Amino acid sequence: MNQDANALPKAVILVSGGLDSATVLAMAHAQGFECYTLSFDYGQRHRAELIAAERISAGYPDVTHKVVTLNLDSIGGSALTDTAIAVPESPTEGIPITYVPARNTIFLSIALGWAEVLGALDIFIGVNAVDYSGYPDCRPEFISAYESLANVATKAGVEGNHLRIQAPLSNLSKAEIIQQGSQLGVDYSATVSCYQADNQGRACGLCDSCRLRKEGFESAGVADPTRYKLA
Repeated sequence: MNQDANALPKAVILVSGGLDSATVLAMAHAQGFECYTLSFDYGQRHRAELIAAERISAGYPDVTHKVVTLNLDSIGGSALTDTAIAVPESPTEGIPITYVPARNTIFLSIALGWAEVLGALDIFIGVNAVDYSGYPDCRPEFISAYESLANVATKAGVEGNHLRIQAPLSNLSKAEIIQQGSQLGVDYSATVSCYQADNQGRACGLCDSCRLRKEGFESAGVADPTRYKLA
């Protein structure tokens, strides 16, 4: 995996359209990476996030954006992919029904393949293990294990090009994420975090993702630009 010594290092950035991934893109861009953003049309009910992901990526004229279609709704098992399962509007015990089985494992696998094609050694993902919904594939041990896998499962890794899975938000609170993103100029009004946003991207204000987002802005002392359906 040879790169021009004068070229910017390339990175694939997983961009969902939400607050966290928008911040991660801003971080990677500020670090001088040539950024390639990757989103997934995976059968999610909150499809407004795809429009947001494209909008966020388009805010950087030098960023290339790609959308890959996956039909995770065909296996179901999550309130985010099965409209017959209601999105919880109050906190629940254990891993919530909004967990999409193996989602980040699948997303990172596609990102890893694209990274090899591009000659990129870095993949950025906006997982967080402080203010989050309790998904198992958002924990630091998952990221560490996946990086180990990436380096034994790829041509790049076998040839000695160490691949890095970067999760810079892992140990930050939602307020700290918002503060750092604000310093980098992230336009959070362009992001969609709600699990059941309408077609205009307006948030329900009730689901777990909305609650974490709202509390984050309040704790950060930053005005919440979210558009709510109930407002």
